[in-house]
Amino acid sequence: MRSFQISIPDDIIVDVRERLSHSRLLPDSPRRPETGMSAVYLRELVESWAEFDWRAREEWLNQHPQFITEVDGTDVHFVHLRSERADAPALLVMHGWPHTFALQLEFARLLPDFHVIVPSMPGFAFSAPYAGTMTEGVMARLMHTLMTDALGYERYLTYGEDISANVSDLIASSYPDQVQGILATHSHFGTDDERAATEDPEARAFFDRLAVSDGPDGAYGHVQGTRPDTLAAGLNDSPAGLIAWIAEKLVEWSDTPTSQPETFERRISRDRIITEAMIYWATQSIATSFRRYFDTGDDEQIAPVEVPAAVAIQRHEHDYPESVARSFYRDLRSFDRLPEGGHFTVAEVPQEMATRMRDFARELGLLSASAQWIAHPPQTLRM
Repeated sequence: MRSFQISIPDDIIVDVRERLSHSRLLPDSPRRPETGMSAVYLRELVESWAEFDWRAREEWLNQHPQFITEVDGTDVHFVHLRSERADAPALLVMHGWPHTFALQLEFARLLPDFHVIVPSMPGFAFSAPYAGTMTEGVMARLMHTLMTDALGYERYLTYGEDISANVSDLIASSYPDQVQGILATHSHFGTDDERAATEDPEARAFFDRLAVSDGPDGAYGHVQGTRPDTLAAGLNDSPAGLIAWIAEKLVEWSDTPTSQPETFERRISRDRIITEAMIYWATQSIATSFRRYFDTGDDEQIAPVEVPAAVAIQRHEHDYPESVARSFYRDLRSFDRLPEGGHFTVAEVPQEMATRMRDFARELGLLSASAQWIAHPPQTLRM
C-alpha cells in the first residue's frame, strides 16, 4: 500500500485549455427533444472549464488522505478518512457512473465518527482496470478484499449507487459475517426474469414505468454497451464532448427540474461537474469506465440480503414499492422515500444521508446515542 497524491502534469492542463478554446460547438438541432445537452449550457460549461483553477481543486482533493493498493492483481485507489475513535464503525462508500470518488467526499467528510473508505471503482479515475471480465461479482469481491484483507476491517457497513448498487447488495449478500449492515438509496430491482414474473400490481406498475422510460433514458447505456470504443474515441479526444456526455447525466439524473436552466446546478455545482470531467480527462478513463455496460454478460443472481438494511428511496425511483424491498432485504430496519435527492444521492443531499447513516449505525449499536461529531477537515466543502 502506498500513499497517493493527485498531481496532473502541467502539459495536460495546458492542452485541455487549448482544446477547449478551439471547441467547435454546434447550435441546437431543430425540434430537438427537451432533454439532453443544450447548446447554451454546453458553451457555459466549456468556457468555465477553460478558466477553471484545477490546482486549487487538486489541493482540496489532496487534503483527503489517498492511497493505492493492489487487490487481487488490480491497483485500487481510495480515500481513507479515519475517525479519531479506533473502534469507530467502518463504512464503504462506492460511486457509480458517470461520477467518481470525488463526488462522494462531501458525504464522507460528514461522518467523522466512522472510518470512511471511498474507492475508485476498477477502471475509474486512478484505479487500474480489472484484467479479466469485470462482473458485479468481481467488483464485490475486490471491494470486500480491500476492506478486509488490505485494510484489516473485520466488519463494516456498505453503501453503493448506480452501477455499485448491485455491488453493495452482492457484498451484503455474499459476506454476511463481515457486513454489519447496508444502506440503500438504489434499492434492489432483481433480474429481468424476476421482474417479469412478479404478480404484485404495485411492483408491476413500477417496472412497467421503467420499461417505458428505458428507451430514451437508457440510450447512453446501449451505446456504451455495444459501441464502447467508438464512443470513447471521441470523448477521449474532445473535452467539450466529454463534459457534454458526463454533465448531461449529472444534471438530468439529479433531483433538479431540468426544464429550468437556472436550477441546473442546484444539487451538483459547476465546479463539481468540471472536477468529474477533469478526472476522466486526465486519467483517460472514460473507455474503461464503460466496462460495466458491456463486460458483465447476463444479470447476476443475488441472493436475498439477510444483514440489517435501511432503504431510503431517491426521487428518481420515488414509486419503488416497499414490498419489493421487503422481499429482498430480509432484515429491513427502515423503509422510506427521500423528500429530496436524486440519482447521485449522497452528493446531492449529503447532510440528510449522513444523518440517516448515523441513525442506522446507532440502531445497530455501532454508535452511542450521545455521540457528538464535527465534520472531517478540510473546512471548505466546495470551491
